[in-house]
Amino acid sequence: MSKPPEPRWLLLIHQIPPKPNYFRVKIGRRLQRLGAAAIKNSVYVLPKSDQSQEDFEWVVREIVEGGGEASVCEARFVEGLSDAEVEGLFNSAREADYLELANEARRLRSQLPRGKKGDDYRNELESTIARLRKRLEEIERVDFFAATGRDAVEALLVELEEKLKASAIEDAEKGDRYVGAIEKVQGRVWVTRKGIHVDRMGSAWLIRRFIDKDARFKFVSGKGYRPEPQELRFDMFEAEFTHEGDRCTFEVLLQRFGLTDPALKQIAEIVHDIDLKDEKFGREDALGLDRLIAGIAMAHPEDEKRLAEGVAVFNSLYEYFKRKRA
Repeated sequence: MSKPPEPRWLLLIHQIPPKPNYFRVKIGRRLQRLGAAAIKNSVYVLPKSDQSQEDFEWVVREIVEGGGEASVCEARFVEGLSDAEVEGLFNSAREADYLELANEARRLRSQLPRGKKGDDYRNELESTIARLRKRLEEIERVDFFAATGRDAVEALLVELEEKLKASAIEDAEKGDRYVGAIEKVQGRVWVTRKGIHVDRMGSAWLIRRFIDKDARFKFVSGKGYRPEPQELRFDMFEAEFTHEGDRCTFEVLLQRFGLTDPALKQIAEIVHDIDLKDEKFGREDALGLDRLIAGIAMAHPEDEKRLAEGVAVFNSLYEYFKRKRA
């Protein structure tokens, strides 16, 4: 007889006294912060883990101390819903969170002043970006199934962080430093943020195949990282190569190094549409690659393995566009 599958879910079932009203609201907000999905008014679900078990136990204690009743149980399935449908509940909630945060970042971007900007401007912008980043981290902690939308928020925050950099002239000088100078960047360590997704996967592939064939990659936390000698950063705060205006990092690398291969341009358009989600190029084939990259991210938490899988995908994609053109 085959062994039954391990339970995937934890259910919290509660009964909360109707009065006082604030207590029910308080518990609801607590469950929302944990990322729990509501199955019914009094039934909530989380993916089974030690952390979820501990989180639910604290909520149970709080409900009981408030005069209610609550219990936690393991479940192999949630009545009336498939596993995929339960995952969809979590993803829908996180996608809404990411969209709300992206809209707030876009509003901030649209309100940025033009012309000279003093210390007060920079301090206020830095404080606001820090608040948005904190909110992004909170959403990421309860994004159990890699919902879409996170990379779009990250791109917007990176763009805002760029506003804290040096003057436009200094940025232009930095932007011209490596144009057409592939020989200057050979054998480097290329540094980017952990948790690579489509733009960082594609950019790393582009770097190793067309820019620096001996490139090595290093994955770090991100903001605040100080590069060591011979290191170049990409797609992260204060990077030598990152988002510029409405261009993703992949596009910036093509421009900086004068890479004009039409097949690379088509890949750049797909990466742009997936990463920035602004439908600038309207690539219908973006959805397929988006799902494939998301699957790689779900299957491999380690960045090295994600990159290995991503390289194979981008190699095949490049061959397709190259041969299709021929």
